[in-house]
Amino acid sequence: MPKQAGPSTGEQAKQLALGQLREAILRGDMAPAQRLVENELAEQFGVTRASIRAALIDLESQGLVERIRNRGSRVRVVTVEEAVAITECRLVLEGLCAAKTAAAVTDEQLVELTGLGTAMRKAVADGEPLTYSELNHRLHTRIREFSGQLTALELLERLNAQLVRHRFQLALRPGRPQQSLKEHLAMIEAIEARDPQAAEAAVRAHLTSVIEALRD
Repeated sequence: MPKQAGPSTGEQAKQLALGQLREAILRGDMAPAQRLVENELAEQFGVTRASIRAALIDLESQGLVERIRNRGSRVRVVTVEEAVAITECRLVLEGLCAAKTAAAVTDEQLVELTGLGTAMRKAVADGEPLTYSELNHRLHTRIREFSGQLTALELLERLNAQLVRHRFQLALRPGRPQQSLKEHLAMIEAIEARDPQAAEAAVRAHLTSVIEALRD
């Protein structure tokens, strides 16, 4: 990754490093348990070690980085048990968001959601699990955003950031996209029907299935 242009010290430099590091972890460029060496990162991003250290502290508070005593920082490893617990919280919050979206969705928003459903069908038919995984993530994000429930949105962004590795692993599991496609289409159909209870139930059924898959 090329060195970034911009300030090398101060709050702007910290925010620059924070944004770049967070994106690298979320994209999977930095693997779980990978060591995060301050000197190397400072050189990579063109900022001071102090800026990197401040960014790592923020990422630790977000649950993406962990500090190992006398050994510096590394990308946090989220266990299956933690992934299940996080998904249980998602189940409640995303169910709430889906209900609110179903109650207030606009025709324009429905066009986007049904378009995502069509693209997801195509990704499964074409055997493209990573494309499907990205569309899956985008569908969940849009349903949350359309809900207007900003508190749930903030909490879910933090929770979902910790599940990147597990999300990709599930997407690559044989047969999983075919199963989850039906669940996602049911979510879209319930929102299209503007039925809040059905939308919440569809999200809960989908994330219950995710929990079962995580435990397998």
